[in-house]
Amino acid sequence: MRYQIVIAGFGGQGSVFLVKILALCAGNKDVACLGTENHGMSQRGGAVSCTIKLGNYTNPVIDANQADLLIGLERNEALRNVQFLKSTGTLAVNSESDFPASDINAEVISIDAFQKARDKEFPIQGLNVYMLGVVLATCEDFPFNEKEVKEALKQFNPKISTQNIEVLEKAINDIKA
Repeated sequence: MRYQIVIAGFGGQGSVFLVKILALCAGNKDVACLGTENHGMSQRGGAVSCTIKLGNYTNPVIDANQADLLIGLERNEALRNVQFLKSTGTLAVNSESDFPASDINAEVISIDAFQKARDKEFPIQGLNVYMLGVVLATCEDFPFNEKEVKEALKQFNPKISTQNIEVLEKAINDIKA
């Protein structure tokens, strides 16, 4: 398996959390992984981008046009990091309906998760897990399945795993509906 993921958002959205969950998924499958966390401004709500490479890699940096998946936890951060996505990749982005998908040379899945959180469909703290659920429901080449992600959520923090699993399932059900 060789798969490269960029996660882009801003401080407090849980980009680093997603890297840790995906690393647990990889470890549970005995798949090598390398990750980076660029979160110097995260404490002040600034840009945060993280990468994770699954498989036999020696360098954690993802170059332009190499990512299989870009998870955009916020519209502008997704656009800021889109250069890393390869043309056969997938962009799962949290955005209002005005996202310029036609300008992106890749598959784009856009959902307004902020609005769903404002409508109290799930707690805003679950935005990252919601977007991971969107990926599970739409990205056919994603290397982990729902059961593996749920197990990683339980392993990482059993105290809030039930809430995270509910958010994950909500996203999957929203996409399938």
